[in-house]
Amino acid sequence: MVVILGLFLVVPIAMAFWVSVSDWRGVGNPMTGAARFVGAANYSDVLLGDGLATKDLGRAMRNNLYYVLAVVPLQTILALTLAVLVHRRVVAGRGFFRSAFYFPSVTSSVAITVVFLFLFSATGAVNRLLAVLGVEGPNWFADPRGVVHLALGAFGIRAPYESGPVLLGLSWWNWISGPSVAMCVLIVLAVFTTSGTFMLLFLAALQHLPGEVEEAAVVDGATPWQRLHRITVPMLRPTLFTVITLGLIGTWQLFDQVYTGTQGTPGKTTLTPAYLSYQTSFQQQEWGQGAAIAFLLFAIIVVSTLVGRWLLRERDTTAPHRLRPARRPGTGSGS
Repeated sequence: MVVILGLFLVVPIAMAFWVSVSDWRGVGNPMTGAARFVGAANYSDVLLGDGLATKDLGRAMRNNLYYVLAVVPLQTILALTLAVLVHRRVVAGRGFFRSAFYFPSVTSSVAITVVFLFLFSATGAVNRLLAVLGVEGPNWFADPRGVVHLALGAFGIRAPYESGPVLLGLSWWNWISGPSVAMCVLIVLAVFTTSGTFMLLFLAALQHLPGEVEEAAVVDGATPWQRLHRITVPMLRPTLFTVITLGLIGTWQLFDQVYTGTQGTPGKTTLTPAYLSYQTSFQQQEWGQGAAIAFLLFAIIVVSTLVGRWLLRERDTTAPHRLRPARRPGTGSGS
């Protein structure tokens, strides 16, 4: 096992890191003199430059950040809700619902992406339904503007896109204008396809929780919401950490839906760091910059996981604290 991991994991990572600090152009073996060491030049070009590479990285980070902030909470809440529902004994046909909720997770991501593209295309079912409801307009899926910008525009508020401070080649308004409609569709797609898998994790954890604690809470008169909020969720903390960690890793690695569906369009509002790394390496032949973007994404995933671990850590509730001495029965304030 150590040999297999070293051969297919450690060695490729080491080679990729060498490519990220070299000027390899994709010709020859980068480990035998076909590449020259350039240090942090590739990282500097994509992080601190003023060209298209930095702007593309900024767009990819902005898009993926909105994707993470939307998908991880939504899929976690939905998965927990579905698990609680199918876990209750009062629900008839629990086996059917478990299979139905899990089915999108085992369906080909390419097939589901194509279906969603058909639904939200200019002549798709969503636009036809909006037309029936009297909401006729342009192809929302092809609009590169953010949903916050669109909402403000509906009230006649116009915000400048290129004014103010710049971060990674993008103005402050580009960062806070929200995801595009196309990215919102990918968010719905991700929640739809991943909630079933995380539902099974929560369901397995719920089936191993001791029933005596909840029964005692019922006897004490706790409401269903109080039992869920104060008993069930705290006892599911290890599973919750696993689900959030897997969600963070998966959302930051968004690639296949973009590759098979939008390829970054419209206006690079669905561009992600993973797809940008592929595009920079295999299409633009900038292998050093592509590898640098991949390692930046790796660092973001590690930091996100550590932050999630810190937020979900076990709090010490046994710290000593001072108690007021109990008053003896029959004694007044003047005793």
